[in-house]
Amino acid sequence: MAIMNTNILIKLPAVKELTTFSSATIYRLISEGEFPKQIKLAKRSSAWSLEEIYSWIEEKKDSRDGGES
Repeated sequence: MAIMNTNILIKLPAVKELTTFSSATIYRLISEGEFPKQIKLAKRSSAWSLEEIYSWIEEKKDSRDGGES
């Protein structure tokens, strides 16, 4: 049985691919508290939790399917 690693980090290009958003949209949503924040890894390096991105996408799907807006 495979165990999913919940600590996988992804960089901005992968976040853009998963969400189809531009960088500007991602950062705007973060500033509005509507998207997972990046994790600062070093002075000029950040990444996002893959698990948090997947959870955010699931919330959007649930909302579409009749869950809370």
